[in-house]
Amino acid sequence: MPPIPNISPQPQVSPPLRKGTSRTRWWIVWTVFFSTVINYISRQTFSVLSPVIAAQSHFTHTDLAKIIGAFQLSYALTWLVGGIFLDAVGTRIGLSLAVVFWSLVNIFMGFVHSVGGFVAFRFMLGIGEGLNWPGASKTVAEWFPSQERSIAVAIFDSGSSIGGALAALIIPLIALAFGWRTSFVFSGLLGFIWLIAWLRVYHPLERHPRVSEHEVALIRAGQHDPPPSEHRTWARWFRLLGERNVWGVILGRALTDPIWWFYVFWLPQYLSDARGFNLKQIALFAWLPFVAADIGNFTGGWISGYCIRRGMSTLQARLWVCVVSCLPVLAGIPAARTHSAYVALGLICVALWGYASWSTMGLTLPSDLFPQDVVATVTGFSGFAAGMAGVGFTYIVGITVDRFSYGPAFLIAALMPLAATACVLLLVRTPQPAVPNGASLIDGHD
Repeated sequence: MPPIPNISPQPQVSPPLRKGTSRTRWWIVWTVFFSTVINYISRQTFSVLSPVIAAQSHFTHTDLAKIIGAFQLSYALTWLVGGIFLDAVGTRIGLSLAVVFWSLVNIFMGFVHSVGGFVAFRFMLGIGEGLNWPGASKTVAEWFPSQERSIAVAIFDSGSSIGGALAALIIPLIALAFGWRTSFVFSGLLGFIWLIAWLRVYHPLERHPRVSEHEVALIRAGQHDPPPSEHRTWARWFRLLGERNVWGVILGRALTDPIWWFYVFWLPQYLSDARGFNLKQIALFAWLPFVAADIGNFTGGWISGYCIRRGMSTLQARLWVCVVSCLPVLAGIPAARTHSAYVALGLICVALWGYASWSTMGLTLPSDLFPQDVVATVTGFSGFAAGMAGVGFTYIVGITVDRFSYGPAFLIAALMPLAATACVLLLVRTPQPAVPNGASLIDGHD
């Protein structure tokens, strides 16, 4: 593995937070946390119920892979164009439209009967849900100083773990009490409740009615971002693809996100197929790995922030966390081989803890490396690549399980973070200041 670049620390000075100063930025990031929770409850409704739906409708694992893959495909495409959309219309409007759309789609999914129907509605669900992460990353870039961003990302990204855990716990109970179709209606209605809070809490920093001048000063003083792009034509988006930092972020995400998709979408089915769990047992135990992932989000965010406060440069702190986080993910290899279902669950928890720590760094890097006006776009590029990689991996899992077992999938998922970390270490560099002709605002150099 190549050495971490020797990057000199960047001074990060912010005015101290005085008593009585507003904490609007924290209200905003916790609101985004809840959008992520609801996002995951919605997408996980099908996955949690897949053992029941597959048994009633006689779906094969390949059928399930098509349904899951349809979501991942549209999700990836939305990450690509969604970042550009959010940079154009703004976070407030963009996330509002996204949540309304995915909530309606999830409600109507409760009335589907066939593989084709599920494929169509899961495809539409991915269109709406793909806007959440570019929007959340853009929110953090706008509202947080650099030294707080890893914690802010950990907060909103932990919503995926909390949402997955709540879905595994609540959705089966609703299905057992009222039928599985009611579960889709329940998860869809949650988005409309969130929308009321979002429209009240979020406004752009320069126009927010409740933010104090001192909090604005604290945020501005602590933001060490590259300057905004001088060119605002479509050519700017294509020039981004020539930057090495962009490709570091893209490859890092593309080689780690499929791990999450594997555990998120296939875990309930794996527990049913390989470990003999029924719907009640899934409700009792399938939420545990998501809690472990939630701890991983905060572990990575806290350690990164601690290293920065101790004088390490922002980028070097992020990269060190990526290196260390690879090790726990390897626990997925023995998880597939152990005879004990509970030992397997414990090892999966360890693997997801490591993955989530790495993922927090991957989601923080765009706001560290790029101007605010392209953060959502870069995040979208990386999400598109990650989604397409996830689509491929999902189909491979479905075919492999039908013909062999889950073992090869666990092995590949455990090794992918090593390749992701190598790509990040080789490609990512501290961004350089703008040059007079505006030829490159982002690219770093050795």
